[in-house]
Amino acid sequence: MNKKWETYNLNENLVNEIAEKFNISKILASVLVNRKIVDDESIKIFLNPTRNDFHDPYLMPDMEKAVNRILQAMEAQEKVLIYGDYDVDGITSTMVLKTFLNENGLECRVQDSK
Repeated sequence: MNKKWETYNLNENLVNEIAEKFNISKILASVLVNRKIVDDESIKIFLNPTRNDFHDPYLMPDMEKAVNRILQAMEAQEKVLIYGDYDVDGITSTMVLKTFLNENGLECRVQDSK
């Protein structure tokens, strides 16, 4: 199997400017430039987001159904099983959900999706 590595041609001046201006590493500044997050306001939001900066979760299909089902489980003190996967975002999201549900009175177990 042949793999072709693709690299970005970074604007090193912009990376250095952002790193210095926001007191961040050149690696993080490079990530911002690669993602085209280069204006001051976008950088500030990326580095210090608030809940108001997140996307509306109710834009996801069936989110209302999911929330209602979780509320029903809370009322009935049901046990909950969370299926998650073992990549970086899967582990993180599974543990965030488990922590939230535990803190709100639900007994949860985690199962991998294999």
